[in-house]
Amino acid sequence: MIIHNQNFPLITTVVPCYNEEKALPYFWQEIQSVAEQMTKLYAVQFEFLFVNDGSNDQTLDLLRSFAALDKRVHYLSFSRNFGKEAAIYAGLKHAKGNYVAVMDADMQDPPALLPEMYQILKTNEYESVATRRVTRKGEPILRSFCARCFYKLINKISDADIVDGARDFRLMTRSMVDAILAIREYNRFSKGIFGWVGFRTYWLPYENVERVAGETKWSFWKLFKYSLEGITAFSTAPLQISSIMGIILCLVAFLWIIYIVVKTLILGDPVGGWPSLACMILFIGGIQLFCIGILGQYLAKTYLETKKRPLFIVCETNEENENAAEIF
Repeated sequence: MIIHNQNFPLITTVVPCYNEEKALPYFWQEIQSVAEQMTKLYAVQFEFLFVNDGSNDQTLDLLRSFAALDKRVHYLSFSRNFGKEAAIYAGLKHAKGNYVAVMDADMQDPPALLPEMYQILKTNEYESVATRRVTRKGEPILRSFCARCFYKLINKISDADIVDGARDFRLMTRSMVDAILAIREYNRFSKGIFGWVGFRTYWLPYENVERVAGETKWSFWKLFKYSLEGITAFSTAPLQISSIMGIILCLVAFLWIIYIVVKTLILGDPVGGWPSLACMILFIGGIQLFCIGILGQYLAKTYLETKKRPLFIVCETNEENENAAEIF
C-alpha cells in the first residue's frame, strides 16, 4: 500500500453506505466541519472514501455530487449489495492514509469524536482507538439483551477480544490496517478481526446516538445471522459442544437400555413405556439434526472459501486505474 507522500499526516475516513440518502447530507456537513477543525489544530490532511454498497436510492448521486465539489472525496460503487463487511474491506484496501477511520454515515458514529481519537493515537501508546457505547438508549429491550449475551458468549468461546457495546467506528494506524488486509478470508467478521490481529487498543466510551435520518438496515434476524457468522468465524466451540452432546446421549442411551432390560426381566412388562420411547426418539432425532446443522455451517464456510470468488465488484468509481473486480 502506497502512503500519501506529503509532509502532513493523511487521515482516510472509510464510510460504508447502503441506502443512506437521507443521512448523508447531515454526515457530510459534520465531517467537513470536523476535518476543518482538525486541519487547523493538528496540521493533518483528509481523504473521504465512501463505499456505496449497492444502494437503490439516491446515495450514489449524492456521492457523485460530493466528489464534484471536493477533490478529497473518493467513492467506490458496488455492482450489487455485497454487505457491510465487504464495504469495510474495500474501503481499507483503497485507503491511502497514514491513519484510517471506519465509520457509519447515519451519525451513530459521531465524527466529533475524531479529534480526541487522533490525539490519543499521537501519543504512540496505542495503534487503534475504538469506540464503545456505554448505553443503548433507543434500542429495543430484546435486542439489547441479546447483544449483551452475544458479547459475553463470543469472548468466552473464542480468541476475539470484543468489548460489550463495541462499534465498528475506530481510528487505526497504517500498520494495523495492513495487518487487517493480510487476513484474506471470504467470510469476514470485522469486530472479531480487529481484536484478533492484536495491537494496543484504547476503548473510548460514549453515549448512544440514534440515527439522524432514515431507518436501520439491521433487522433482528439479520443481527442473529451476523452473530452466528461471528461465532463460527472465530470459534470451533459449537463443534466441540455437538461432540460432547453426542457422548452424553450415548451414555444416557446405554443406561436407559440397562434400565429397560432389568425392568422387563423383573416386572415382565416388555411393551410398557412406549410414549417415553417415542419422546426419546424425537429428542435424539432433534439433537442429531441440530449437530448436523452446526457441521453444515462450517462446511458451508469452507465451501465458500474454496470458490475464491471476489469479495466485491466495483462498477463505478472516481479513482484512477481501478479494476472491475477485486480478487484477493
